[in-house]
Amino acid sequence: MHEEVLTVAEVAKLLRVSRKTVEKLIYAKKLHAVKVGRVWRIPRAAVEAFLEGKEYREP
Repeated sequence: MHEEVLTVAEVAKLLRVSRKTVEKLIYAKKLHAVKVGRVWRIPRAAVEAFLEGKEYREP
């Protein structure tokens, strides 16, 4: 099972905020993300959980 992952830029576009705001959410641990090399990857389910005000739990 492969979960869809998004880039910081894709999440910023979805949320209509800046990339910096997405990074701030990640560092504040309000949005779950995984660092792959030098870039962040955010599971789509984590974005959906954030929008619903729920805590994301990895499958």
